[in-house]
This record gives sequence, structure tokens and C-alpha cells, in this order.
Amino acid sequence: MGTIPRDDVEAAETLAGVVGRLTDELARVIVGQDRVVEDLLTALLAGGHVLLIGVPGLAKTLLVSSLAGALDLRFSRIQFTPDLMPSDITGTEVLVEDRTSGERVFRFVKGPIFANVVLADEINRTPPKTQAALLEAMQEHQVTAGGQDYPLGEPFFVLATQNPIEQEGTYPLPEAQLDRFMFNIWIDYPSPGEEREIVSRTTGELEALTEPVLTGEEVVAYQKLARRVPVTSEVVDYAVRLVRATRPGDADAAVCAREWLRWGAGPRASQYLVLGAKARALLDGRLTPDDEDIRRAARPVLRHRLVTNFTAEAEDVDALQVVETLLEEVPAP
Repeated sequence: MGTIPRDDVEAAETLAGVVGRLTDELARVIVGQDRVVEDLLTALLAGGHVLLIGVPGLAKTLLVSSLAGALDLRFSRIQFTPDLMPSDITGTEVLVEDRTSGERVFRFVKGPIFANVVLADEINRTPPKTQAALLEAMQEHQVTAGGQDYPLGEPFFVLATQNPIEQEGTYPLPEAQLDRFMFNIWIDYPSPGEEREIVSRTTGELEALTEPVLTGEEVVAYQKLARRVPVTSEVVDYAVRLVRATRPGDADAAVCAREWLRWGAGPRASQYLVLGAKARALLDGRLTPDDEDIRRAARPVLRHRLVTNFTAEAEDVDALQVVETLLEEVPAP
């Protein structure tokens, strides 16, 4: 792997302390959800986007806005509805009069996508044309209008939400667009103790607020550091083997993939497994990931990239169960 530069070692040590302060700040507002917070920070450090799935009332919006506040980043929330247009997200050109020349010219007015942390609330409530406008910006980190490109500020982090209960009148994201999200994170109900704490906190007079811990420039610097984290060939090979094992037509397919899957994950899953493992190692104060970091990233990376078949549906087996079985079948290095 080579020698790790001294500057990177010092930066990683500094990050470990920053993560502690960051989680403490979020804990002032968010009760529990430690695993969700960890996954969000991992995706942010890896430079990926997140699809959050949970029933209403589980503080998804509060979590995202609090994260933006703790990172001193500009936050924008977009409520997706059936009548939302692409220009409502990206922005639009308006005709204005130049006061000096008197000429009328078009000027681009930026939409809510021009923020560092964007919450796309109920993304499956809007038609595919509007979904595509957001997903294009996610991939390209820019918006094109009137033949001109407008770059988005860095860091750029999109968190889209979906309600898993009510699917009537929705426009499910196709697999190709789901693949744009690094992680698919499910938010579950709080425990009895956590729910009592939530009620106590939210029915009193005082409202807790997060204090900035990191600036946008520092977040970008740590994202670059995550890219420079060295990784062994054995760990990369394990990530690739896991992904190839999900493809039922592949010679290396796992037994569970041949039995329960129609389609497996593509190469982007292998990339995100390694990136997620690198970011997770940094968050944990380590300078190189191991196979356990790959396994930790496997669930949120693979869950939305596996397409189950009729046999799985008949046996009531979902994608997460396939991932759990896959982790048992494919040996770690």
C-alpha cells in the first residue's frame, strides 16, 4: 500500500475528534438513530447521496437539517408533489430590464437545488421528468439552462425520502435512477425509552439547536482525504466478489442469487462498497479499511440494487434478507 503521508495521518487523527463533536451535536437534537447518523456521515465523507426510507414522523427532515446545521452548510428542502416542474428545482430564466441600456435580457434565477445539503422530500410523489432533473444534478453536480452550465456548490449532498406505506399515486424510481444513490437507509421506530425521551424533549419550552462543527471547505478536504485512504487488494477483491455474487447469470453467483434474484448489482456497487469502507475506517480513526468495513457498507449499498424474482416474493424474501444470506455465503479474505 505504500507509506501514508504524515499530513494524512494528522488529518485522520483530527477527523476522529471532529466526528465525536459532530455526533454529540446531533445527539442534542436527535434521540437514538446512531446507526442512521453513522451511515449518513459515511455517505457524506464518501461523497455519495442517500435515499432515506421511513414512515412519517420519524424526524427525517429534522435529522437532515440538523446535520446541515452542525456542518455549517446551506440547507434546502424540496417537497415533491405531482405538479412540481423541473424548473421548480433547478431554477428558471426570467426576462429583466437592464437599467443602464434599457434592453431586456434573460437572467437565470437559481432554484433550491443550489444548496450544499438538499432534502428531496417524498421524491416518488413527482413525475419522472422532475425526478430526472434532480438526479441529473446529483450526477453532474451542475445545472444546464439556456445553453449555459451552472456548477453546484461543494460539498453537494442529496438526501431523498420515501414513505414505504402509501404507494398509491406515486412514481417509483427506476433501477437506473436508484443506482445513483450510494446508500439506501431505512429508519425504524424508536425504542420505548427513546420515544419517552423524544416526547419529553419536544413538549417543553426549550428547543435544542446544533452548533457548527465543520465548514464546507473542511468537509470537501475530508472527502478528498477519504479518496486517498489506501486499501489492500484483498479488501478490493472481497468487494468485487460480493457484488459479482449477486448476479444470477454470473459464474461466480452465490446460491441465494440464483434462487432469489432476477438482476444483481452493477459495478457502481463495487465502487461504493470500497468508498464506504474507506469513509467508515476514517470515521473510526483508522487509516485503512478491512473486510468488516466492506460488510458494514454492504447492506445500505446493495439493498436497493437487487431485483428479486417471483420465487423470492412467494417465499416472502426481500432484498435485505438476500444481502444477509450473501454475506454468509461469500467468504471474507
